[in-house]
Amino acid sequence: MNYEWLDEYCLSKQGAIKDFKEEWNATRYFVGEKIFLMVGGDKYNKSIITIKCEPFFGQMLRDEYEHIVPGYHMNKLHWNSVYFDGSVPDNVVKQMIDMSYRIVLNSLSRKLQNEILKDA
Repeated sequence: MNYEWLDEYCLSKQGAIKDFKEEWNATRYFVGEKIFLMVGGDKYNKSIITIKCEPFFGQMLRDEYEHIVPGYHMNKLHWNSVYFDGSVPDNVVKQMIDMSYRIVLNSLSRKLQNEILKDA
């Protein structure tokens, strides 16, 4: 899988923005100044997507797909990394992105959530 749709999909989320953090060599996607997804590499420079998930769901995915591992350089309970060269289907990655966006959005203050969603 190469996930060519990833950038467009992430930026289609209400209030989503991205930046590139040079020190990490990573593209980060934010909602309300909190990261919901990061694209970078592991210690072998293999491309990965790191996504926040509910712990039970993340563990279930790691058990099912060998190319989903605990989040690289992130909290292993809440974050998962997906290898670009793996075989994780697009629909599973999109489900993970949707969950991550929702978790991060819901962690924001009600006022900020309302500002982000006002045009929805």
